[in-house]
Amino acid sequence: MFARTAQRFSDGDRLEVGGWPVRLKVDGRARRISLRVDRAKSEVVALSPSPRRLNEAVAFAQEKAGWIAKQLAALPERMSLAPGGVLRLNDIPYRLEVGPGRAKIDGDRIVAPDDANWGLKVIRLAKREALTVLSDRTAVHAAALGRPTPSVAIADPKARWGSCRPATSRTPAAIRYSWRLILAIGDPAPHRAWLRAHAAELHAIGA
Repeated sequence: MFARTAQRFSDGDRLEVGGWPVRLKVDGRARRISLRVDRAKSEVVALSPSPRRLNEAVAFAQEKAGWIAKQLAALPERMSLAPGGVLRLNDIPYRLEVGPGRAKIDGDRIVAPDDANWGLKVIRLAKREALTVLSDRTAVHAAALGRPTPSVAIADPKARWGSCRPATSRTPAAIRYSWRLILAIGDPAPHRAWLRAHAAELHAIGA
């Protein structure tokens, strides 16, 4: 049995263990207290089967402080979306800057208005660019195969880079891509190994 602390904790609470971020999560499907690394958010999640055992989850995380430090220190540095930074879209680097009007690509710059939603507007622009680029590429490949172009949409799945639905007598074919593919290398068909190696970095952008 893990040592209990006097403090009361709630689902979603965040704390530091050895200077590293840990988030508490209640998961009714969990059979035991455990730790896992959330690579997209660069933090460790302490899982508890019930709210009553959150104190035990905290104590367990404290006992595993060395493991937590080792895991988080090994993660790639998260890209910060901020004016003055650089964001690569379709393998082209753009300087991030503040400017009036709607977020837009202006030469080698991405410009968005200076307000509390600056980063969100840059991400929305990246998603629009992803839809345009991936729609064009899909049309090219469909034409090469002599097939009708499927409808194209973008999403933000965590476990895959896209999904598709074949055409039927009632519905047309459809394909959904992760918008984060626009952040990947410029190859029209990025290698799976490259995506696996850089998945945490790509999912961390705008998370």
